[in-house]
Amino acid sequence: MAAPTSQQPSVTEREARQVAEAAREQGWRKPSFAKELFLGRFRLDLIHPHPQPAGEDVRRGEEFLAKLRDFCETRIDSARIEREARIPDEVINGLKELGALGMKIDIKYGGLGLTQVYYNRALALVGSANPAIGALLSAHQSIGVPQPLKIFGTQEQKDTFLPRCARTDITAFLLTEPDVGSDPARLATTAVPDGDSYVLDGVKLWTTNGVVADLLVVMARVPKTDGRKGGITAFVVEADSEGITVENRNAFMGLRGLENGVTRFHRVRVPAANRIGPEGAGLKIALTTLNTGRLSLPAMCVGAGKWCLKIAREWSAAREQWGKPVAFHEAVGQKISFIAATTFALEAVVDLSSQMADEDRNDIRIEAALAKLYGSEMGCLMADELVQIRGGRGFETAESLAARGERAVPAEQLLRDLRINRIFEGSTEIMHLLIAREAVDAHLSVAGDLIDPEKSLSDKAKAGAKAGGFYARWLPKLVAGPGQLPTSYGEFHPDGHVDLSGHLRYVERSARKLARSTFYAMSRWQGKMETKQGFLGRIVDIGAELFAMSAACVRAEHLRATGEHGREAYQLADVFCSQSRLRVDELFGRLWSNTDELDRKVTKGVLGGSYAWLEEGVVDPSGDGAWIADATPGPSKRENVHRPIR
Repeated sequence: MAAPTSQQPSVTEREARQVAEAAREQGWRKPSFAKELFLGRFRLDLIHPHPQPAGEDVRRGEEFLAKLRDFCETRIDSARIEREARIPDEVINGLKELGALGMKIDIKYGGLGLTQVYYNRALALVGSANPAIGALLSAHQSIGVPQPLKIFGTQEQKDTFLPRCARTDITAFLLTEPDVGSDPARLATTAVPDGDSYVLDGVKLWTTNGVVADLLVVMARVPKTDGRKGGITAFVVEADSEGITVENRNAFMGLRGLENGVTRFHRVRVPAANRIGPEGAGLKIALTTLNTGRLSLPAMCVGAGKWCLKIAREWSAAREQWGKPVAFHEAVGQKISFIAATTFALEAVVDLSSQMADEDRNDIRIEAALAKLYGSEMGCLMADELVQIRGGRGFETAESLAARGERAVPAEQLLRDLRINRIFEGSTEIMHLLIAREAVDAHLSVAGDLIDPEKSLSDKAKAGAKAGGFYARWLPKLVAGPGQLPTSYGEFHPDGHVDLSGHLRYVERSARKLARSTFYAMSRWQGKMETKQGFLGRIVDIGAELFAMSAACVRAEHLRATGEHGREAYQLADVFCSQSRLRVDELFGRLWSNTDELDRKVTKGVLGGSYAWLEEGVVDPSGDGAWIADATPGPSKRENVHRPIR
């Protein structure tokens, strides 16, 4: 057996991109509303009428939500979790008995078999009781063992592991390493073949659920040899295997009940039968798992928005300043309106994306990524606005409020708890790049060889001809469309309701403008386009707003048609779209009028020490230690803090 290596893989920027590109799902076998939107085609028919769940799915989902609500109200003490920085074992065992570990697992394996819609509603509910519990359940089912096995596992693996995952075993997903974040090409954990097993060596960081997990999904690099493809590969690993040490339970700004740690593997033997998919398929498995797994985070942001709205309403009616409730002062009222409208739109985005995932008629990889990006950003903004509305009480802890006789409202805790969502499962910056890559996929598929420096002249000539045909057909369609006709989308202006049709016409016009802007940028920058991250981020943010506007209007019309608060839903959709349009107009302006070039120059100056004098006059309270912890493979020198819950 080969000895473990301590050397970090050395990869160039191009090699890193090639690894990420190889893991990306290449084809588009199903339609995608968001993909079409970025291409300037507003395919309202793909999302309207709003897709509906089956009656039996609704019955089972509502039945479970009722049980879960009772559990949240009677068995979860969020203040205790915050105080003790730990979810009590009896709470986790209670969730197991309720079947919450198996919400997304098929009934035939002992799970509840809930749809994506009801799974997300359950996460919003339990996450409102305590976000750390929502994170535990999400990490277990959205990215832990159940989801990759559901998609890529063998029947034997499903039969072996899914019944455990449904009722008793908590799972975790281990990809990140001390020196590896969103650049998996540098993954250092190895899995060396040895007979009918693999031997794992390495260190994994930020292993959510890792401290209490019974089963792990581990990403490790199989060495490439003659006759063996190798590459990053996924394994199911028993958490109590010899050689596994949980070396630290990490503590964070928020989510204080999170069982997140550092896990070391030293010559851990894993049966080859526990490999998920073929060698080298690990990243593809991870990305495919996240296509729907990412919906769990915005679902919990929806729950947070609902709670923010409730507290803002109750507090702003009770608190008086200058002779009237603070809600009726415009500066506060605008914040309340933002929270209400954004919660409505975000729920529309999550429900629509989830129902499309359940129906499996559309490819929702972009929609889910946009939901995660938009939800995590807007969730933080809503929580921040709630803290501001509450004033000094928003900054004060719930425990302190209670100690002096006031209602224990954990507004500051919510702000801390939500902050990680802009980093979890792909930071905002990485999500911008991932979505942008999908958004320009059609362009790269026809013109990519034109801007590839390694392609020959003959390849470029062929690409030029192919691109010419594509753009000759595509560009003329971006000139005019239904968004310029005053009568378009008239069904969104029913009698007695505000007019939403104008907002949809705006979306259609803006989609074409977005596509034209992307084409112009590719023509201007060509191969350097991938370095224009500021531009790409704004393109994606515009797409996210347009998707949210579309979802909000479709949801409002669905609620009107079914007689559920239709008038109020139309009002909320109207104010959201009006707010969103202001943001879109600003983003379009900043595509070409911005400080990107100046920012790059200042950044080079900062790193070069040109502005070090600006740092004078302060002290640095940081402790000693390396910027990145040593992750050299080898036996652990620390106590194992792994604590499975039984």
